[in-house]
Amino acid sequence: MRAVIVYESMYGNTHHVANAIGDGLRSSTGVTVVPVDEASRELLESADLLVVGGPTHAHGMSRGGTREAAIAAAKKAGSDLEVDPDAEGPGLRDWFEGLDRIDAPAAAFDTRIAAPAVLTGRASSGIARRLRRLGASLVAAPKSFLVTKDSHLEDDQEQEARAWGEELGRAVSKTPSSTT
Repeated sequence: MRAVIVYESMYGNTHHVANAIGDGLRSSTGVTVVPVDEASRELLESADLLVVGGPTHAHGMSRGGTREAAIAAAKKAGSDLEVDPDAEGPGLRDWFEGLDRIDAPAAAFDTRIAAPAVLTGRASSGIARRLRRLGASLVAAPKSFLVTKDSHLEDDQEQEARAWGEELGRAVSKTPSSTT
């Protein structure tokens, strides 16, 4: 079985979470973790599990304008934020527009500020909706991983992401259509 994790990341938080999910999945499957601009159709076709995640911007998935604003914020004097190397590429919205079908079990995650979801929104909800529209069956409820108000990953979130990756591996191994 092979899992593919596709992520969009602005400050590296979602990138770290994607890698941690991959670490958790590695106990049960081979894993490829790629930024959204490297998630080719061929790579997706090789997946027995597709996990997709991105940062929450303005209550949902990022847009061109919110990505530009995030990059500008990191470049301001006094900012301790670093822009992820792949941040200036396309976002998940753009990527989803170029897809026609996903024939694999899937899961969605996001990173968002540690506050009630009703206030912050959740990119994972929109990601999950788009995955389902493209034909994917979700093996888990959309998952959020939390960042501080300073846009740094909360201390326990990488460990939580590893544990979620392990859960995803167990869930897919129980799916009749998965191959081992």
